[in-house]
Amino acid sequence: MSPPASLDLDTAARLRAATGKLHRRLRPTAAGAAAGLTPTRISVLFTIARLGPIRLSDLAAEEGLNPTMLSRVIADFAESGWVTRVCDPGDRRAALVQATAAGRRLCERMRGERTDVLGVALGALSDEDRGAIEQALPVLERIAEGLKGRRG
Repeated sequence: MSPPASLDLDTAARLRAATGKLHRRLRPTAAGAAAGLTPTRISVLFTIARLGPIRLSDLAAEEGLNPTMLSRVIADFAESGWVTRVCDPGDRRAALVQATAAGRRLCERMRGERTDVLGVALGALSDEDRGAIEQALPVLERIAEGLKGRRG
């Protein structure tokens, strides 16, 4: 799908660059580093906490990971006590994975750290700049929702 002719492509490029930088700069957290988690593993744990119990095949598709790599990640998570595997009641051959209380707490700590970092950054802005961000949030949320499920 092509953008409308009236769209300033520089705006799209700047938005992509800014959101990418924000994402990369918010990824590292003290809790994640203490747990030895890479950005990919953090993403997998957040997805399990958000969507679980989830089939491993669905998790692999959601995260865009190959099943072999994902199996190793899940084994490490299970050993660390962050996830548990359960049989799929609809298909006894399939396994579901879900976050444990410890896994959910770790996600909450990482989420909280990221929110705190953004809170400090927002606090350093002028009232006018904070207002502009607050006004832009509904539009950014609609863009994010419109891109849901998009790959590549």
